[in-house]
Amino acid sequence: MTQTVVVTGASAGIGRATARLFARRGANVVLLARGKGGLDAAAAEVEERGGRALAVPTDVADHAQVEAAAAAAEEAFGPIDVWVNNAFTSVFAPFMEIEPEEYRRVTEVSYLGFVHGTRAALKRMTPRDAGAIVQVSSALAERSIPLQSAYCGAKHAINGFTSSVRTELLHQRSHVHVTVVEMPAVNTPQFSWVLSRLPRRPQPVPPIYQPEVAARSVVQAADHPRRRQYQVGASTTATVLANKLAPALLDRYLARTGYASQQTDEAASGNGPENLWQPADRAEWDDYGAHGEFDTRSHAHSVQTGLARHPALLSAAVTGAAAAGLGAVLRHRRR
Repeated sequence: MTQTVVVTGASAGIGRATARLFARRGANVVLLARGKGGLDAAAAEVEERGGRALAVPTDVADHAQVEAAAAAAEEAFGPIDVWVNNAFTSVFAPFMEIEPEEYRRVTEVSYLGFVHGTRAALKRMTPRDAGAIVQVSSALAERSIPLQSAYCGAKHAINGFTSSVRTELLHQRSHVHVTVVEMPAVNTPQFSWVLSRLPRRPQPVPPIYQPEVAARSVVQAADHPRRRQYQVGASTTATVLANKLAPALLDRYLARTGYASQQTDEAASGNGPENLWQPADRAEWDDYGAHGEFDTRSHAHSVQTGLARHPALLSAAVTGAAAAGLGAVLRHRRR
C-alpha cells in the first residue's frame, strides 16, 4: 500500500534526504518549507525517484498554514500515514547577543512548529487510530552547549512535549505512535544560512555525519514508531550517557571547548543569506540541496546506527564509547 508522508523542512538537509528515501519506496511525499527554490527541487527529486510529490509553501510557525498544508495533503493523496517534524531555524550567538524577537522566532519555528505539526497530524490520525509521527530532535535536546541557547531550549522542549503527548496516547490505548530521533552533528546547509554573530564561520561539532545517515534513521523510526526514542551516531549516544554520569564536568568541559569547536578558522564574512525571517532559497534557482559545505569531513555511515538494530551489541558499544568519552574529558581536565 502506498504511504502518504508529510515532511516539514523538506527543502534542504535532513528533510530533503528523508523525502528522497520515502520517494524511492514510491510514497506520496508532501513537502513543507518556506523557500521556493528548495521546494521545487525537492519535488522534482521525489518524482524522479518514483514517488509523487506535493510541495506546499508553509511557515510552520503559523498553525493555520500547517493546518492548511495537512488538509491539502489529504485532499491530494488521502489519509496521512507518517508525519515528520523537522523544520527549524537558529541563531549562533551568546545568549545576551540574541534579541528577544529573534529568540521568539527560533522558538516559534523550532519548537512550536513541532507542536503545530503534531496537532495537525493527530487531528487526522486519531479518528482512524493509525499513523506515526517522527520528531527530528538532537543530542542537544539532552546536553546543551554554549552559543545555541535558543536551539537547545527548543529541542529540550520538544522532548518534554512529546513525552507528554505519548503518555496521553497510551492512556487512550491509541494505535497512533510518536517517536523521537536524536541527531548528531550533520552536514546540512544550515551552517551557510544560519544567523550568526560569531567572529568565525559556524560549523557542526565533529564528528559530522551526512544527512543520509540521519534520513535512514528517520525512515526506520517511521517504520517502527513504537520505540520511544532513537539516537543516531556514537557521539549522540556517548554524549547522552556521559551527561547522565557527569553533567557538571561536561559543563566545565564545554565552557572551555564549546566556542572554538563550533567555529572554523575562517573569519565570518557577514555577506551570506540568513533564513531566520525569510527563506534563503526564495527564488527557483536558490537550491541548497541536502548537503552543506563539510562533505570531506563527514561520515556517510554510522556503526552505532547499524548496531541499533541489535540491542545487545549496541549496549556493549555504548558503554565502551561513554567510558572512552568520559576518560577523554577527565584527561582534558587534568591537563
